[in-house]
Amino acid sequence: MDVRYALSLVLNAHLPYVREYISPTRKVPPNEAALHAAGQTDHAVKTQESRQGYLNLAPGSLEESWFFEAVSETYLPLLDMFSRLEKDKVPFRLGLSFSPLLGQMLDDELLLKKYVAFLDHQIDFGREELERLAGRSEQLALAQGCLDRVMERRAAFANLHEGGIFKALDHYRKRGNIEFLAAPATHAFFPFLCSFPEAVQAQIEVALTFYRYTQGVCPQGFWLPELGWTNELSPLLRSYGFNYTIADSHGVLFGDPPPSRGTFFPVKTPQGLVVFARDFIACSEIAAMKKNPLYRDNNHDAGYELPAERLGPFLANNGARCQTGYKYWNSAGAGSLYDHAGAQAAAEGDAKAFLENSCRRLESASQKMDEIPLSLCAFNADCFGRRWHEGTHFLETLFRLAAESGDIQFAAPSEYLDRFKPSVFEVTLPEFSTWGENGYAEACLDSSNDWIYRHLIRAIDRMVELADRFTEDSGLKERALNQAAREILLAQASDWPVMLYRQECTDFARYKAESAMRNFTTIYEALGSNYISTEWLTGLERRHNIFPNINYRVFRRKR
Repeated sequence: MDVRYALSLVLNAHLPYVREYISPTRKVPPNEAALHAAGQTDHAVKTQESRQGYLNLAPGSLEESWFFEAVSETYLPLLDMFSRLEKDKVPFRLGLSFSPLLGQMLDDELLLKKYVAFLDHQIDFGREELERLAGRSEQLALAQGCLDRVMERRAAFANLHEGGIFKALDHYRKRGNIEFLAAPATHAFFPFLCSFPEAVQAQIEVALTFYRYTQGVCPQGFWLPELGWTNELSPLLRSYGFNYTIADSHGVLFGDPPPSRGTFFPVKTPQGLVVFARDFIACSEIAAMKKNPLYRDNNHDAGYELPAERLGPFLANNGARCQTGYKYWNSAGAGSLYDHAGAQAAAEGDAKAFLENSCRRLESASQKMDEIPLSLCAFNADCFGRRWHEGTHFLETLFRLAAESGDIQFAAPSEYLDRFKPSVFEVTLPEFSTWGENGYAEACLDSSNDWIYRHLIRAIDRMVELADRFTEDSGLKERALNQAAREILLAQASDWPVMLYRQECTDFARYKAESAMRNFTTIYEALGSNYISTEWLTGLERRHNIFPNINYRVFRRKR
């Protein structure tokens, strides 16, 4: 790394568990059945197979469509970007935290079938949009562009990547372009679980099983959901062999003692865990750039404008409207049409400005330190694409500009660490911190979601009790214990309290948290009475089918 400055980009790929199992024998609503019987559907169905797809594979919930949007707008575009950079021999490096829960959903046969059906519905909808917008040349061109992208995604998913997004990403890991970071099994917020080390250990051990199975190796770094850091995590993470993690900038700057090189160089805990500081200024700059009025308004979708009878499968089972992917407006408001070429040019300009600003700050830092200064930018992956349509083009431009520059280079976190001897890192204890509003876990604990924890703590205590009490069981009882472990892991997901705090799909979040704990309690009481309904347990295993090789004994107390 013979450069003057280093940039590190780390993306966190995660989604809430949104899979909804629908029995193949479910009854079709009468109005839907009548429409199909008469051959009168808003979205043409050309074969019996596609007709069955319309009936059984439409999104079961608004939240399930988030998964489809993330695949189409973030994960496939990122793979396309990597392919272009590889073809043009442009070097690129980034860190990617890939949550095991998302990995399970990306390998779920039902969800993948639903995703393909979702793309087919988008194609049918796009053809109808071309008819509707005939005579309005500007909107017609935008609709054609949306349809072309959907068809490209359909081909890429079915052919190029063979439906295996994680496998395609792993190709770039093997080539050295991507460094995977581990994450908790269900993206749990660790600082609130440290009083129950068995719960933290279970999250880590289930995750490590996933990474060993999918990659054959264990990642060096560990992603903390919400960047939730507390000093109790240092010995736990080191005991599992992790070398580094990431905390928000104020957590490192307020460490004891404060680091002399600020956020431009990582620190080390007394146990030897390296902690990178997220560059608050750089991340804030990118967040501000995303608000450029020329960029596409990703929330302004045709699915929220057209009459409900035109939407067909883009209406969830509760009547909620889902996004169709057809978006014609920019963020300027007042009915301003989106200009794709202008937005792409703006993204390139923003990338150039960001790189120049980063170089200026890093140059200033380099004058006060002997080591190569680092700016680490950490974001949720769906900030690029799903939330910010031009985001992947922004990233691609950054990589291309950095390749042309002789001063700055992108580096994955472990690549940067390998340049230095362990003795150069200052030993400090970072302060309790998170990212997000105010930086102290407000999104994870306030009056909107505090009720979760009293039930969750009791359930964790009971799970540990079960794991200690039933040590050598097999058959139906072992199946029940393994499912109890799955339910506890799902209940621990940080998604539910965060969604409640943000007032986003609160009914869904409350249902997911309550149902996981209710399912666990049912199993706990069934084991106590020595009677388990095989039919009920089988149905639950189909609905919550994550981590098929889970072993409930991961919750046992360590002797």
